[in-house]
Amino acid sequence: MIDQDKKRAIAEENKNIKRLRFCADLSYALIAQGDLSFEEASQVIASLKRIALSLFPGKEATFDLIYRPRFRRLLVEKYHLH
Repeated sequence: MIDQDKKRAIAEENKNIKRLRFCADLSYALIAQGDLSFEEASQVIASLKRIALSLFPGKEATFDLIYRPRFRRLLVEKYHLH
C-alpha cells in the first residue's frame, strides 16, 4: 500500500499537471483567437514556460519537447512564418 506521503506527492503532481494544462490551453486560445502581435504572443509563451518551470523545476527539456512544437505550429500558422 502507498503511504500517505506518496499519495500526497502524487496528488500534488496531478494538481500541477492540471494547472499547467489549463494555462497552456488558455495561452493557446489567447494567441489563436486574440489580436496579439508576434512579440506579445512570444511573451505569452515565455510566461507559460516560466509557470511550467515553477510547477516542475528542472523540466525545461520536457516543456520544449511537449509544448514548444505545439506553440511553434500556432505561431507559424497565425503569423505566416517559415
